[in-house]
Amino acid sequence: MHNWIIIGGIQGMTLATFLRKQKGVAPEEMAIIDPHEEPLSEWRRCTEAISMPFLRSPFVHHLDVDPFSLNRHAKASLFGEGASFFGKFKRPSLLLFHEHCEHLVREQEIRRSWIQGRVESIKRLENGWKIHLENGSLVMGANVVLAIGAGEQLHWPEWAQQLQTDSPGSIFHVFDKELPKFDASQAPFTIIGGGITAVLLTLKLHKQFPGQVTLLKRHPFRVHDFDSDPGWLGPKYQQAFHNTRSYVRRREMIVAARRKGSITRELNAALRKQLRQFPRLVADGHVHKANRQKGITSLFDEDGSLIHQTGTAILATGFQPQLPGSSWLAPIIEEHRLPCAACGYPVVTHTLQWGPGLYVMGPLAELEVGPIARNISGAREAASRILQAQ
Repeated sequence: MHNWIIIGGIQGMTLATFLRKQKGVAPEEMAIIDPHEEPLSEWRRCTEAISMPFLRSPFVHHLDVDPFSLNRHAKASLFGEGASFFGKFKRPSLLLFHEHCEHLVREQEIRRSWIQGRVESIKRLENGWKIHLENGSLVMGANVVLAIGAGEQLHWPEWAQQLQTDSPGSIFHVFDKELPKFDASQAPFTIIGGGITAVLLTLKLHKQFPGQVTLLKRHPFRVHDFDSDPGWLGPKYQQAFHNTRSYVRRREMIVAARRKGSITRELNAALRKQLRQFPRLVADGHVHKANRQKGITSLFDEDGSLIHQTGTAILATGFQPQLPGSSWLAPIIEEHRLPCAACGYPVVTHTLQWGPGLYVMGPLAELEVGPIARNISGAREAASRILQAQ
C-alpha cells in the first residue's frame, strides 16, 4: 500500500515534488495516476499547440519548493538568464519552464511513481483508499489527493457541436487531441475566441498562412498582465475571502476575480502591429449558428445575419465550468456524504482535507484557496497546506 496516491497532472506533480523534498517520501511510497504516458505531456501538448513563448506567471511560480529554483536553473541553462525571462515580472519562457520541470522529474525520480491510467472509481477502506482504474488495475493507499484539472472538459458552444455533427472536420477545438496538422486543414482559418489562447493561435497561424486567418471575437480585448490581480497571492484579497463564510459569495468572488478571456500587453501590441498590414486579421461577432455548403462554413449571429465565412473554424473557447471528474466523484460524494457547496464543489478544511485521508488541489480546492487555485501559484499554496496536516 502506498502512503500517497496523487490523481492528476501538473498540480499533482507539484505536490509530489513537495512530498519528496519536504517530507522525504520515497518514490515507491507514492503513486501518481494520470491518463498520459509521460509526466506533464498534456501540459506540453496544449502549450505547444498555441506556441506559447512565455508563461503568464512570474519566475517564482513553478513546481519546485524553493521559489528561486527556476531562477538558479536559468543561470545554468543553455538559454542563459537574459533570454529566459520576459518583462519586469520575469515571466519564464516555456522552453525554460519545460526544462526545469524535466530536471525535477529526473532529480526526484518521478517516473518511478508514475502510473498511466484513468480512474473508474474510488472506494474507502478501513485504513485508506482503493482506486479502480479503467484498465482493471487497483491502486491502494493511505492518503488520496485529487489534483485533477479541467483540461478534458473542452467548451463547445451548441452551434459548434451541431456543426461538428453535420460537417465533421470543419471545426475543431484548439486543445482537442484530434486536432489535425494545420497544413492538412482547409484554409482560410477562423479562430473563435478573444483571450490569450485565441490571440497566440492567431499569431501562430498568421505567420504560417498570412492573409488567410481571422480572429473572430465577441468582446473588446481585455488587457491584463495576469489572469487575476496579484493581490490574490497574499492577504490583500485572501483575508476578506477567508473571512467570507458564505460559499455562494466565495464563488461570486472567484468569478469576479478571474480575468477570463484576457490577453497580456505584449500580445495586444503584437496583434495590433499585424493589424496595420492585415486589417481583416480581427473581426467582431457572436456566433449563434453555422452551416457548411460546398466546402465553405458560414457563421451567423442571433438575427441570422452572416458574420463570416471560412474553410476551417478553430475554437479557442476554454473549458467547461463544471466539477472535474464528476462521473466518478459523484458516487463517492453520495456514499460518504462529502460536503459540497451549492455550486457542487468541495467544502474542505484549511489543509484541503475533504474526508479521512482525502485531499483536493486545483479547481476542486478553489472554494478554499480562491481564484489562484487553478494556477501554478495555487498548486504551490495547496501543496504547502496539505503538508501542514502531516
